[in-house]
Amino acid sequence: MAEVLALVEARLQTALGAPDARAAVTFLGTDRIEVLRFRADDARGSDGGNSGGGGDGAGIVRYATLGMSAHPMADPTAVVADPLKGPRAELVLSVRSGLADTDRVLRPLAVLAASPQVEGLVVAPGASLDVSEALWPGAPFTSVLVGEPGGLVDDLELDAPLEAVRFLPLLPMTPNEAAWKRVHGAQALQERWLTQGTDLRDPLRAPVRLD
Repeated sequence: MAEVLALVEARLQTALGAPDARAAVTFLGTDRIEVLRFRADDARGSDGGNSGGGGDGAGIVRYATLGMSAHPMADPTAVVADPLKGPRAELVLSVRSGLADTDRVLRPLAVLAASPQVEGLVVAPGASLDVSEALWPGAPFTSVLVGEPGGLVDDLELDAPLEAVRFLPLLPMTPNEAAWKRVHGAQALQERWLTQGTDLRDPLRAPVRLD
């Protein structure tokens, strides 16, 4: 486990630079989950969908989990979980800095990263993850859409039989967007965001029009 996490942290630092802060959260019956904070200029690169309009040059702060990939995510229908085989992932959230107290997202992110251990979830692109509260003070978002990996941090290949660690971007959703996504699907919601030029990194953005 420690070796995997060391490789994961090295991959994050290669892609995002050195973290300027980190916090650790431990939930009963789970391994420790850390959340690392990275600061970057807007020009640093694409998030693989975790962006939109609003390229105003504002700084970007990125939060990445560290610990979720220590164990493979198990199929909740499996009778016995394989200790080695199965998908592995970490979560990455990118927001514009200085507009809201987004550092308060650390605990919600740790909760989401612990969900495979606590709830037996397999977190994959297109999934919705709900924290049932604002992601940070004043945030209009209580859930996130899991985006496609590869746009910001490349997959980390591990020695067989371990599967690669994927770094999954999180796209904050308002309650109305989350409800609309449940009916129409993740791709349809992302197309709405794209066609309306939604800045998905704006921590205080308005909901996208869904009519």
